[in-house]
Amino acid sequence: MNRRPKIRFRPLDGILLLDKPGGMSSNAALQAARRLFRAEKGGHTGSLDPLATGLLPLCFGEATKLAGLLLGSDKAYEAGIVLGTTTDTDDADGQVLRQRPVPALDCATLEAALAGFTGVLQQRAPVFSALKQGGEPLYARARRGEAIEAPVREVVVHAIELLGHEGGRLRLRITCGSGTYIRSLARDLGEALGCGAHIASLRRLWVDPFREPLMYTLEQLEALAGDEAALDACLLPLAAGLAGFPRVELDAALAVRFAQGQRLRGDWSPADPVAVFGPGGAPLGLGRVGEGGRLSPQRLFVPAAA
Repeated sequence: MNRRPKIRFRPLDGILLLDKPGGMSSNAALQAARRLFRAEKGGHTGSLDPLATGLLPLCFGEATKLAGLLLGSDKAYEAGIVLGTTTDTDDADGQVLRQRPVPALDCATLEAALAGFTGVLQQRAPVFSALKQGGEPLYARARRGEAIEAPVREVVVHAIELLGHEGGRLRLRITCGSGTYIRSLARDLGEALGCGAHIASLRRLWVDPFREPLMYTLEQLEALAGDEAALDACLLPLAAGLAGFPRVELDAALAVRFAQGQRLRGDWSPADPVAVFGPGGAPLGLGRVGEGGRLSPQRLFVPAAA
């Protein structure tokens, strides 16, 4: 029996803006990219549904210390919605639960309905979701046929733009905050219109701070396999993930003290978190500036090249 040669992983720091393919889980996409780069450590900044495509920022090495913070970033999506059909997953991968006629809808009616789904909303998550109850993902319980009361959470939808409307199909561009389920939005919009709805296609366009992302597909990366320098050139530096945080710059002497975990005092404004940089713009870590300009280290970066 032929076995794959064992991968020799390496220390590697950076951020990959992956264009996730449809039909693949976010974790499977992460592991495929991690193997290509031979990165010792990797993580993603918030999963995309298997049906969805588009931007999935992957963090390697020290950049994984940013993954949790980037989870809370604003995001934008383009969604294709089918009216008249409700599914158990709220998307096209699920089983049909109910079909209803689609009423005649003009743009004014649709715009009025969409306006009700912007701002601060109370949104019920899909029962087929990765949210956990009792330490277990909801989707695992749903697959067993258990009755589930999915949690309701407060989310923020900044804007919804109607890009297209043809028959029972809509195309929307949605800008929202962390934790927003576009599947739930489609489901609730369908109920508001009296006919039900589900997501037929979903693409994530950007995630803060990557508003104009240069994304790479797995196929593009696979074509570079064996050329480590070419692969590494696809990575953004650690500092790119810090662009959305207040910046604190330290001279060489203070940078050494910060790297040793010492608290520092300066004329910095209170903020949490702050991105801390040393001479030459080298990212040192994340910190918190309290009252009186006291800077406390929170997470320190130890570059792979160090």
